[in-house]
Amino acid sequence: MDNALADYLDDFTRRDWQTLAPDDVGDPVRVAVVGLGWFAREWALPGISRSAFTEATVVTDIDSGAVEAVAADRDVRGITPQAFRDGAAADEYDAVYVATPNATHLEYVEAAAAQDKAVLCEKPLESTPERARNLVAACDDADVPLMVGYRMQTDPAARRLRDLIGSGFAGDVIHVHATMSQTMLGELGSDHDQWRLDPELSGGGALMDIGIYPLNTIRFALGADPVRVSGRTRTEHDAFAGVDEHATYRLEFPGGVDALCSVSQNAQHASRLEVTGTDARLILDPAFYEREDRGFAVVRDGTRVDVDFEQVHQIEEEFAYFGHHLLTGEPFSPDGDHALTDMRALDAIYESAETGEPLKLDGAE
Repeated sequence: MDNALADYLDDFTRRDWQTLAPDDVGDPVRVAVVGLGWFAREWALPGISRSAFTEATVVTDIDSGAVEAVAADRDVRGITPQAFRDGAAADEYDAVYVATPNATHLEYVEAAAAQDKAVLCEKPLESTPERARNLVAACDDADVPLMVGYRMQTDPAARRLRDLIGSGFAGDVIHVHATMSQTMLGELGSDHDQWRLDPELSGGGALMDIGIYPLNTIRFALGADPVRVSGRTRTEHDAFAGVDEHATYRLEFPGGVDALCSVSQNAQHASRLEVTGTDARLILDPAFYEREDRGFAVVRDGTRVDVDFEQVHQIEEEFAYFGHHLLTGEPFSPDGDHALTDMRALDAIYESAETGEPLKLDGAE
């Protein structure tokens, strides 16, 4: 391993954003968790608990049984969604984490903003670009901070990837390839009525649910936004009749850099991101899933180096960043405006899939 690479990979899991030591935290940020699906129960709540900067104090969901079970298990207060919207427990939390189906994000974020609470909202931001713009506007009008849950951006593997690209270690980036797939009905449950298969609730299928991971991670790694997109979607099985089962899309970035991405909700599990430059290839494999260790490899001059590093709890990192920045008063990245760029890109990819034509994104030269 040459010195340049060693410098960037030394202390791989460092939090380059952290200025406040955990031992110096007084009272952590109290978080209300809105939505108790499998991700919130199995990953978000443990992540909040593991973070020195946050604690969960209130939970709510339309499933009263889930609320009762989680409240008892974690010794937090459980309330109904209507009670949350009415602000019945607003004095018991400082911030709100929204992890409900996409098309319901807006109503809960609006309620949180009206209560003057900071917000961490899951991605995609909403089911349509218009609703996403309304969500961001609600936080802007209330002057409350909004962070969007792009957990890859606080993952050390993605941050070291960005460091190496920014340093010029890989030379000029030529192209990027990414894939993300899963057998959704097997991995997330076999109920065909789950909300991800409802286009009104989800806004789309494979592209909306997992296509956003390569899209946003590539934007983050390159430090640039796509100027033109194209895409193709297809659906083969009845369970996915209302949404896209598979999607392939191309992102064109400034300087002619192309990113080619493929995602599927009904294919063998895969998760990979590869950046090819004139001087090196940088590989994350596995890349995107919270439930598998990330892998990081560098290929340069015919030599491959697989970096051995201590894995982190990806959601702990995200909530640590969220709580830390609230306590220190530092602005969030990614914020609502950042997320709106993804919403515009996803919408354009769907339009391209319908028309067969590439689309230039708004604001692109």
